[in-house]
Amino acid sequence: MSEKEVSREQIATALREVIDPEVGVNVLDLGLVYRVEVDLPRVTVQMTMTTPACPLGPYLTTQVQDALRRHLPDASDIQVDIVWEPAWNPEFISDEGRRQLGWAEQPA
Repeated sequence: MSEKEVSREQIATALREVIDPEVGVNVLDLGLVYRVEVDLPRVTVQMTMTTPACPLGPYLTTQVQDALRRHLPDASDIQVDIVWEPAWNPEFISDEGRRQLGWAEQPA
């Protein structure tokens, strides 16, 4: 991998730093991030909120941009687009997110 390439792990690490303060789970494990496109120096993120009435949109957008800047120093143009399709639902939460929420199935 060259210096200018970005790994999925770098992106995931950055996005896992962004915690939705209403539920205490990061935006990646909460299933809010739908797509990330990297064409350095540009990075475009498509993400959603748990509800269109969520007051945290601007806050989370800024947090995502800041986290990506910290982890991807060659990304100078980071755009975060809030999308509403598909509508978010709890099925999008990862197993790790469910564990953090206390929703994970308990072993028998």
